[in-house]
Amino acid sequence: MTPTAGHRRLQLQLVDLAVALSLTAVYAGFVRMGSGDGQAHYTGPLWTGYLIAAAVGLPVAVRRRRPLLVLAVVLAALATASLLDIVREPYAAAGFGAYLVGLAEPARRSVPALAVALTVAGGAVYLGEAVVTPAEDPWGAVGVAGLVVLVIGGSWGAGRVVRGRRADTLRRERRRSERAVEEERLRIARELHDIVSHNLSLIAVKAGVAGHVADADPQGARDALKIIEETSRSALAEMRRTLGVLRGQGAFLGADGSLGRGASFGADASLGGGQSLGPDAPLGPVPDLGGLDALGVEAGRAGTDIRFAVHGTEGLAEGARVTVYRIVQEAVTNVVRHASPTRCRVTVAADAREIRIDVVDDGPPVGHGRAGHELPGGHGLLGMRERAMMYGGRFEAGPRPEGGFAVSVRLPIDGERNT
Repeated sequence: MTPTAGHRRLQLQLVDLAVALSLTAVYAGFVRMGSGDGQAHYTGPLWTGYLIAAAVGLPVAVRRRRPLLVLAVVLAALATASLLDIVREPYAAAGFGAYLVGLAEPARRSVPALAVALTVAGGAVYLGEAVVTPAEDPWGAVGVAGLVVLVIGGSWGAGRVVRGRRADTLRRERRRSERAVEEERLRIARELHDIVSHNLSLIAVKAGVAGHVADADPQGARDALKIIEETSRSALAEMRRTLGVLRGQGAFLGADGSLGRGASFGADASLGGGQSLGPDAPLGPVPDLGGLDALGVEAGRAGTDIRFAVHGTEGLAEGARVTVYRIVQEAVTNVVRHASPTRCRVTVAADAREIRIDVVDDGPPVGHGRAGHELPGGHGLLGMRERAMMYGGRFEAGPRPEGGFAVSVRLPIDGERNT
C-alpha cells in the first residue's frame, strides 16, 4: 500500500469512528427521552437501553472490515430498539451498513443481504408502530416502514453504483495497460531486430573473409571464425528474447490490470505516455549507452540537474547496452515529468555477475507544480519492467522515505559481454 492510500484509508476509518460514536450518543439520548413529544417512549432499564444504543452505533466503526456482519448486528439492534420504542429516526445506521454491503460485496451476497435487511427493517418498524405500542394507524405505520426501506435500499443502491463505476475505471486502466504492453513490446522487438540484423551482417562479412584467407592466412581465418561464433551466439540470444517478448502476451499484467509481480509503486508511479509505435512510428539508429550524455543535456534543459556514474560497461553486448540505455531513459523521463526541477543521480555499474541500474531523484521543490517538459520515451515504469523481465532481472520502484523517488534494476550478465 502506498503512503497516500494508507493515509486515505486512515481518514475513512476515523470518519467511520466519528459516525459510530455520534449514532451511539444519539441513541443513548433516545433511551433517556421521555414522553414530552407525545410519542411512545422507552420505559425499560437504562443499562439495557444503553447496550442497545451501543449495538446500533458502534459496529459502524468497523463496517469496512466486515460489512455483512456489521449490517446484521445493526439490524438486529435496530429491530429490538423499534419494538422497545427507542427508535426516532429512519435507520441511518442500517443505511451506513447497507452502503458498504452494496459497495464491497459481490451481487451473490449483497442482493440476498438487502432482501433480508428490507424485510427485517420494514417488519420491525411496522410491528413497533402498529402492533406493540400503536402510535400510528396501519397506513401511517406502512408509511414509516416505507421510509426506512427507502433509506436502506437507497444506501445499498448508491454503493452498487459506486462499485460499478470503479469496476469500469479498472477495466479502462487494464485495457490501457495492455495497449501499453503491446506497444512497448513492439518497440523492443524492433530494436532487437536491428541488433540481430547487424550481427547477421557481421557474420556474413566474417564468413567471406574466412573463406578468402583460409589458405593464405590460417590465423586470420581462425580469428574470423571466432568472431562468427561469438556473434552468432549473441544473435541467437537476442532472437530468443525477441520471441519471448512477442509470445508473452499479458504475462506481466495481473487480473486487476496492474503490472503484476515484483515492484512496489508510489503515488507518482504513472505509466506515462509516449510516442506512437504503430506502423508509422519513426525509425532510426538503435541507441546505446553512448547517448546518455545527450539525454543528460535534454534533461538539463527541463530543469533537472542530472549526474551520471557509469562503470564497467565496456564489452557489454549490444542488446544489453540498448536495454540499459532504455531503462535509464525511461527513468529520467519520469523524473523530468513528475519532479523537475530537481536533482537526479544515475548509476550504472556492471561486474561479472550483473548490471546494476539506480536512478534516484530528490523530488520536486515544495509548492512547485507539475513539470510541463517531457522527454521522448515509451511507457515509464511499465517499459522498464518489461525490459528487466525480458533479461530475467529484478525491478523495483517507489518513493524514498527521505523524499523523492527511486528506481532500481538488476540484470544478470549471462554471457552478455563480448570477449
